[in-house]
Amino acid sequence: MSAEAADREAATSSRPCTPPQTSWFEFVLEEALLEQHLQKPSPDPPPVQLIVQFLEQASKPSVNEQNQVQPPPDNKRNRILKLLALKVAAHLKWDLDVLEKSLSVPVLNMLLNELLCISKVPPGTKHVDVDLSSLPPTTAMAILLYNRWAIRTIVQSSFPVKQVKPGPPQLNVMNHIQQEKELTENILKVLKEQAADSILVLEGALKLNKDLYVHTIRTLDLLAMEPGMVNGETESSTAGLKISAEEIQCQVCYDLGAIYFQQGSTNAAVHEKAKEKFFKTKELIAKNGSSSLHFTIDEERLAGYCQACEVLTSSSDDASQQATPYSKIHSCMKSGKYQDLVKIFLEDNLTLSLPEQFRQSVLRELFQKAQQGNDTLDEVCFKVCVCNTVCDVLQGRIIDIQFCQLFLKPSKEKIDFLLEVCSGSINLESASEELKRRMAAFLKNLCLGMEDLQFVFMISSHELFIKLLKDDERKLLIDQMRKRSPRINLCTKPVTSFYDIPASASVNIGQLEHQLILSVDPWRIRQILIELHGMTSERQFWTISSKWEVPNVYGSVILGIKDSLTRDLVYILMAKGLHCCAIKDFVHAKQLFAACLELVTEFSPKLRQVMLNEMLLLDIYTHEAGAGASGERPPSDLISRVRGYLEMRVPDIPLRQVIAEECVAFLLNWCENEYLTMQVPLPLVQTNPYVKLGQLLAATCKELPGPKESRRTAKDLWEVVVQICSVSNQHKRGNDGRVSLIKHRESTLGIMYRSELLSFIKKLREPLVLTTILSLFVKLHNVREDIVNDIAAEHISIWPSSIPNLQSVDFEAVAITVKELVSYALTINANNHFWLIIQADIYFATNQYSAALHYYLQAGAVCSDFFNKMVPPDVYTDQVIKRMIKCCSLLNCHTQVAILCQFLREVDYKTAFKALQEQNSHDAMDSYYEYIWDVTILEYLTYLHHKRGETDKRQIAIKAIGQTELNASNPEEVLQLAAQRRKKKFLQAMAKLYF
Repeated sequence: MSAEAADREAATSSRPCTPPQTSWFEFVLEEALLEQHLQKPSPDPPPVQLIVQFLEQASKPSVNEQNQVQPPPDNKRNRILKLLALKVAAHLKWDLDVLEKSLSVPVLNMLLNELLCISKVPPGTKHVDVDLSSLPPTTAMAILLYNRWAIRTIVQSSFPVKQVKPGPPQLNVMNHIQQEKELTENILKVLKEQAADSILVLEGALKLNKDLYVHTIRTLDLLAMEPGMVNGETESSTAGLKISAEEIQCQVCYDLGAIYFQQGSTNAAVHEKAKEKFFKTKELIAKNGSSSLHFTIDEERLAGYCQACEVLTSSSDDASQQATPYSKIHSCMKSGKYQDLVKIFLEDNLTLSLPEQFRQSVLRELFQKAQQGNDTLDEVCFKVCVCNTVCDVLQGRIIDIQFCQLFLKPSKEKIDFLLEVCSGSINLESASEELKRRMAAFLKNLCLGMEDLQFVFMISSHELFIKLLKDDERKLLIDQMRKRSPRINLCTKPVTSFYDIPASASVNIGQLEHQLILSVDPWRIRQILIELHGMTSERQFWTISSKWEVPNVYGSVILGIKDSLTRDLVYILMAKGLHCCAIKDFVHAKQLFAACLELVTEFSPKLRQVMLNEMLLLDIYTHEAGAGASGERPPSDLISRVRGYLEMRVPDIPLRQVIAEECVAFLLNWCENEYLTMQVPLPLVQTNPYVKLGQLLAATCKELPGPKESRRTAKDLWEVVVQICSVSNQHKRGNDGRVSLIKHRESTLGIMYRSELLSFIKKLREPLVLTTILSLFVKLHNVREDIVNDIAAEHISIWPSSIPNLQSVDFEAVAITVKELVSYALTINANNHFWLIIQADIYFATNQYSAALHYYLQAGAVCSDFFNKMVPPDVYTDQVIKRMIKCCSLLNCHTQVAILCQFLREVDYKTAFKALQEQNSHDAMDSYYEYIWDVTILEYLTYLHHKRGETDKRQIAIKAIGQTELNASNPEEVLQLAAQRRKKKFLQAMAKLYF
């Protein structure tokens, strides 16, 4: 170290770090020492921590005589401390890169706010409303600096942060860290809310095209010592450090590009803006040179941004012309050409141009898409994983556990593809001995880990295997496999046995984590967590599985538990319990919830109530899936607990809406209408939409047998459902100047969304309740002015026949809801003839005549013992028969039309005769004559066939008319019996045709 540097270090270390509060002489000396330190020429920057110390001293709250904490006073001492902090920043030329590395978000926020204050920016003024061109240069630059920092902070907060290894726990330090974390989160929240304004300010700065000035130590001194000079030199165009217009544009373009790139994750069109800004930055650096900038730009990062923007904004045609593997992969992922993606990875196994992290990120994205329900991606995930694994093998890296999991159940196709990848990833002629050795070891260990000898022989007989292993090695391996016990189960072997490496601490942790994921035994889960926490204190083990999901309302409470072991245990027990509940494994769910309840009872009344609520929901599910499914009523204790939950008024307890939903559905399913109608507390009805809906449904069902005037609740229920199905209209002017109407499908006008109502109804099983709500929606569907074919339903007359504002109802959504409800109702009872008629009417209204006939016939069959009894007249009404006639007519089954015309109260001869005149009939025609009992129709058939010269058919008609039971002189009972017998045979024949 030079003498001069040593003197500087000694001066720095000897200077007091915090301004004393006892003597003004020492305080002024502090300021003088700072100025002397800053003015010394030094290659190293001064300690930025001085800013922290000065601002902390200036922001210390005071205590009055009554020992009450007061905000920091605005006195001379605090103003000078703030000025000292600003001077340190000015010495650093306000370089945000340096300041952001050394200062926390709250401190830098305080510093820049002080800069705005001293630069005479009016407090409370929105920066977006200020015209930068009309402001003094230093004021405009202060606004620019603040908004640049705001944007940079938002971007930085979106990056993952590596957790710092905590030191020994100290209560005061932990409290300080927690306070700073909360303060940072609050500041970030405000910055994100104002992000749009900050972007507009920076976009406006690009139009300035003039030099600006930033405060220096000298201008800060002038502002502090001579307030009258504010309108003089400190605001002139030559005061402060000059920043050229090109430098400003360069930095602002870079910062805007970064925020646009970040926003592009939710709005792909913004990537175009990011590309424009980054390439503008690149041009300005090339024009002016990076060395001339007061604010440095990471050119490597800029190049990465530019490359990413080129890939993300290229069209599919452009992407096909790109030579880089990155753009090709992006194009394949975007277009869904996954087989091409596999080829790219396979080709790269030879060139090894793609980084390991990039390969893993692509695989993670594919796994996420597969988990979202795209089953076709399972094979693609396996193939990409195999390519990555072989690449890892060739480069000497440890094999990823995902490959082990995917290969637990090998198949011929998997082995074939693996061998294809291995062969295509190594050129035996040019490969080094090390690569050959690694590949041979991988194939050998693969064989040792397999249970099925057939797969082992597939690998050992492959050309690559033969070339890589010597004859002696191959024979020894095959002998080992033959001697091995066939009882070995690969699933029970530790993962490390798959590779020939000694067990290490990280491997042991991995094994325990794997056991933790699979275990559903609460005691075993607790033991594993204790072992894991004994090995490392740096991990949060509740995050190791993406399948462990806890509702957000619970997550914030659980993650607030201070003890990490307890936090992990509570979170995992609840997540596993909820998962078991979802897959209907109620036994394990009850064990997990009981263990969690016992644990939280010791320290958290809030979580104890949460677990009691979840156990109530579990008991409801258990009963409904078990004894309830066979019709057994729930125990009175369970009904009392359900009522108690609905009436619960414990403050600050996080509640899941689904529990209230299931409780109300439970009471409706078990006909607890008296409680819902008369006993449920009024405040509960007013605050919980599901309780209100349940009360109206229960009251309506109670009043169904009553007279019309007692159906007030039916009207109330009608109005609630109409409001839920209403849409809010908005007018929007398009690019061509025309005003168009926008309908918002999910309106917030009602007590709940339509999708929530549908979800709730699909939890109901009581036939009367389902019939009531189904008839309401059918009536609402029929209210439309342009409706052609009404749908029939039971109890439809109790609902109002009109709606004041028809335009407000989303009838398209109502029609969809009716279809979904009747489909659900038929899963509850497929033999309810009224629901079958509704389904048939829906198919009829949508011109699906064959399906409509199927359900009309099914409705008649279920209520007549497959037509062995008479179909009740309220099932086969004249309207139903006429619709069956129309279905047959449109299906060109004209003989069936003529027969069905007899089913009407008054036989429709006109339609029957017209149908029989049709010669292009798709039904059995004369074979149906035996089902006709009306003599007039048979006489017309005889005449028609005689006229056409169809002798054979005429004889069949004469034979049918000559049957003694059809003689008009027979008693009425005989004629009715003959008709009934023919109806039965005809409908049974139709059923066989359409079922």
